[in-house]
Amino acid sequence: MPIALTCFQGRAGDHNDLGIPGAKSIASHLGRRFELETVVIGEPEPALNGHWTVELEAAMAALRRMHHRFDALYAGGAVSLAATSRCAVSLATLPAVAKHHKDAVVVWFDAHGDLNTPEASSTGYLGGLALSGPCGLWQSGLGDGLSIANLVLVGQRDLDPFETELIATKQIPHIRPGANLPQRLAEAVAGRPVYIHLDCDVLNPGIVPTDYQHEDGLSLDDLRAACAVLARSEVVGLEIAEFQNVWEEGGDPVSPEPLVDALEPLLEKLRN
Repeated sequence: MPIALTCFQGRAGDHNDLGIPGAKSIASHLGRRFELETVVIGEPEPALNGHWTVELEAAMAALRRMHHRFDALYAGGAVSLAATSRCAVSLATLPAVAKHHKDAVVVWFDAHGDLNTPEASSTGYLGGLALSGPCGLWQSGLGDGLSIANLVLVGQRDLDPFETELIATKQIPHIRPGANLPQRLAEAVAGRPVYIHLDCDVLNPGIVPTDYQHEDGLSLDDLRAACAVLARSEVVGLEIAEFQNVWEEGGDPVSPEPLVDALEPLLEKLRN
């Protein structure tokens, strides 16, 4: 199947202006590795750092374009490879994944659950609603259709009470960092097709620049081992979010190459 490479460059609930160039850097590396042209969605604009209602309205035009892009590429039988600035872009991507690959498991690598609803959110942050919208827990205006039964959470260690209760009530597999992560992940996926979302804050602080940093995350070796497990399944897509291109404003650019290297089992699967 052909591979379609997409880079999201619009606003998506940004706290700062580092995620947009970070996504561009990731897409550039992936494009060179796969010898692919990148389709760019959205235009860079300064971060608003506002309430989710403000952020969603500001991002909606670009997010709709992203949704249409994913709908079209999946309708055409392609596999998606995407670099996105922030997790909120998944409000647009996952409904298209669910539409065309109803049986695919969304494997959500993240320090957070992103399963809050607008009513449950204590911060009003759009990114914290990124997974709950596609699951139909609230209406974003970008669609839903993702079954909670098709979620596997990996690496979460900063969950709000609402998310903790939801995970327990719905029996969502939650693979915490630690021993036997590859085995536990394999059991949760159970050989089903997979779509992978990687928020870079799933990693230990100091590995790559990202907006949030939480201790006791994954190492790059952990990530590679998890990717090797997922590569045993049919891979329908991979999106990489929340890579910031510098450690601090005005700093020297940071290469995403070590991160991309850790994804090699998945990238190799997509090549074949």
